[in-house]
Amino acid sequence: MKTLRSRRHRALCAALVNARKKAGLSQQELASRLKTSQTVIARIESGERRVDVVEFIDLARVLHVDPREVLTQLMQ
Repeated sequence: MKTLRSRRHRALCAALVNARKKAGLSQQELASRLKTSQTVIARIESGERRVDVVEFIDLARVLHVDPREVLTQLMQ
């Protein structure tokens, strides 16, 4: 099953971008908090890279969003 760039994958990327912007963080600031590079964040947000479950939970925590709410929206 191809999920990269699927409708739900694009929706997840958009939700992460929106949450980052709402938190007032740049990609660099988010990357710094996650101890990763800005390039990784850019690739996640652009849909070039998948996010595993643990990364998703870490992203949600740093962005102050409930991962369950994001997943619920994706399941609709």
